[in-house]
Amino acid sequence: MKMASNSKKWCYFFQLVLLCLTLLLQIASNQIEAGGSKVEYLPGFDGPLPFQLETGYVGLGDSEDDMQVFYYFIKSENDSKNDPLLLWLSGGPGCSSFCGFIYQIGPMKLKVEEYDGSLPKLISRPQSWTKVANIIFVDLPMGTGFSYAKNVIPHRSDWKVVHQTHRFIRKWLAENPDLIINGYILGNPVTSGLEHNDQIPYVHGMGLISDELYWSLQNTCHGNIINVDSTNKPCLNDMQYYYELLENIELLNLLEIYCVDENIKGTRQNPRRSLAQKIKAPLSSPVTLPDMRCQIYGGFLLMEWINDPAVRKALHIREGTIGKWNWCYGDDYVFEIPSSVPFHANLSAKGYPSLIYSGDHDALVPFSSTQRWIRSLNYSILDDWRPWYLNDQVAGYTRTYSNQMTFATIRGGSHTPQDTKPDESFVMFVRWISNKPL
Repeated sequence: MKMASNSKKWCYFFQLVLLCLTLLLQIASNQIEAGGSKVEYLPGFDGPLPFQLETGYVGLGDSEDDMQVFYYFIKSENDSKNDPLLLWLSGGPGCSSFCGFIYQIGPMKLKVEEYDGSLPKLISRPQSWTKVANIIFVDLPMGTGFSYAKNVIPHRSDWKVVHQTHRFIRKWLAENPDLIINGYILGNPVTSGLEHNDQIPYVHGMGLISDELYWSLQNTCHGNIINVDSTNKPCLNDMQYYYELLENIELLNLLEIYCVDENIKGTRQNPRRSLAQKIKAPLSSPVTLPDMRCQIYGGFLLMEWINDPAVRKALHIREGTIGKWNWCYGDDYVFEIPSSVPFHANLSAKGYPSLIYSGDHDALVPFSSTQRWIRSLNYSILDDWRPWYLNDQVAGYTRTYSNQMTFATIRGGSHTPQDTKPDESFVMFVRWISNKPL
């Protein structure tokens, strides 16, 4: 299947940038030669990089300062000329795709160890998806990561990101006519807009709320806790109790300890800069770091590493374009499309394969919610619900449909299961791109 030349067809794909999207492409081998700047060393990593990394900018505007999109391109460590190309976009929306690189599927990760004031270290990730694929990580929407514009606000909406991604990949591939779309992958995706309602039966099934509260929520709120009527006092009372019960639970990963930044009481996973300020406070000031198992600790290490001048120089960041690196930039983003389910239906009708996966301990986007919108597509089941295995142990459960869609859970996985269950996630991906059953 050749890539369509008109933008409308591409929009069906890139509407999915609302989610965490990997677009699987096959391109002519001569089109993935380096076009940006090679990165052979990175501060914090011992020795030369054992993989080929290129970084660069692609301009989408009329001038040098307008809409410069930053990317990281890593060649496959296997067979870069024949392995597929993955375009990776992180969710949020508004989060740098470098989080996919450093936390999920890239060839290196931060070494989590006690911070001593020196530059955090990088180590290799054995389960990097670059073992079998070329990957390009893109900082979109504008204002994310190292992408920049004179004014990012006019460029931040669902449809604008769709068109920006289309233009980016076209420009980066130099209008390559031989691009073939092989499918797409989504992890723990917000899709229907009803995920918050599906949270109720999920947390009830996980034993976080009582039978009585669950039944009451069904009666008073009718199972709908999105935009509750302000006059529905019984529902509001139930909701208050509901949120109190979940207050100290990390919804992104029910197995993770709940962490609060003590610098700002009562908030969940607060901005990393508050922790950074405490670290750099005078020695006479009390310094209380969170538990090293907390995600906020890794986030602090990332901010210390990526904002270091030597790191920016190694990545070939243009001086004066970005102040402090923004992990996520959600301000002023315009949500224009409430559900991407119709786009899945369109893609399925056109025969594009897909892999939809869920960590089964994510309460923010429950796997049961993903199952619900997949059922709404009304496709026949080819391979019914069954376990899939890694090292003779159940790694999760899977089902395949007649529209070439594969759904899989990752047992014990979080909202980003590549981080918490890297072996299972890697094996799942390798089997899928190899056209093998999970």
